[in-house]
Amino acid sequence: MFDRRVAANFDWTILILTMIISLLGVVFIYSATHSISNEGIRTFYVSQMIWIGIGLACLFVTLLFDYRHINRFAYILYFFSLVSLVLVLLVGKKASGAQRWLTLGSMTFQVSEIAKLIFIIVLAKYFEVGRLSGKFKLIDLIIPGVLTTIPFLLIAKQPDLGTSMVLVFVLFVMILLVETHPKTLFGLIGTVILFLPLSWFFLKDYQKNRLFTLIDPGVDPLGSGYHILQSRIAIGSGGFWGKGLMSGTQSRLHFLPEHHTDFIFSVLAEEWGFVGSCMLLILYLMLIMKALNVMSGVRERFGMLLGLGIISTLVFYVVFNVGMTIGLFPVVGIPLPLMSYGGSSIVSTYIAIGIILNIGMRRTIH
Repeated sequence: MFDRRVAANFDWTILILTMIISLLGVVFIYSATHSISNEGIRTFYVSQMIWIGIGLACLFVTLLFDYRHINRFAYILYFFSLVSLVLVLLVGKKASGAQRWLTLGSMTFQVSEIAKLIFIIVLAKYFEVGRLSGKFKLIDLIIPGVLTTIPFLLIAKQPDLGTSMVLVFVLFVMILLVETHPKTLFGLIGTVILFLPLSWFFLKDYQKNRLFTLIDPGVDPLGSGYHILQSRIAIGSGGFWGKGLMSGTQSRLHFLPEHHTDFIFSVLAEEWGFVGSCMLLILYLMLIMKALNVMSGVRERFGMLLGLGIISTLVFYVVFNVGMTIGLFPVVGIPLPLMSYGGSSIVSTYIAIGIILNIGMRRTIH
């Protein structure tokens, strides 16, 4: 039941920043697709607005119940997320060489987006009831390691290397947040560094090519290096002030691939230049800082871990996506939160922000 006392703690700044970034996304999705047919325009920017509306509704629904109730159902939700990921591999929709979506009637959604959020919940649940005094040792990390490995393998199989990387990153953040024994922490880091070269043998050929072109995109300028080269051209041609809204040649002439999804930042940088890029990054920084400010007042362990886990994914997505567009990271299909086109990403992000707001509203009520 909704307690009216919590309404006074609602952080309107977080919601306003979320909406501003989302509406900027709609503007640049329209700009990136305005040269397509009218049908194409409706498919993209109107659909994005509809998904924002659905996401906003989900956000407010999330506020109606105490977030601590999620704690009780963490492992049940985790089980159903695994079942859904298995279904994706068996009967999921295929597109662009990937099998990541389930179709229900006329609606298609990416299961890994919700599974990622459930994964954060289940890790927060585990570490909440774990060792509260002393320090976590290696044996204490076996269960969270298994909890991470199963969805990691299922998502990587789709293949969706970007989301699977997020799971590992969240686990690492959680290990840093809880009291992990220094020897265990350094041992884990050393093990990862030692076995990282072995991951090369598990990568598909196109993933290996992306790593090669990360070092030198000119190796395959019309193949795996094409995305990075065109993105760099778009960002560089924007200069300081940009070419102006809907005046970007790279996106308008369709040189820039995935310009309304993974490379939406390149569209903004070309049209609004360095100034516009900095403005967007400042908006993200303000959103992250406000969310961290909310978490600073949380004394309940589950809420603190849950909130910081969500914030860490937001940071990862922003840093990796922007780094990907300028050639610092390989192209692995990571969207820019609230900006990139995609219903599943928008709705899951709004739910995640709703959880942060929920934690902030109830942090003083026990």
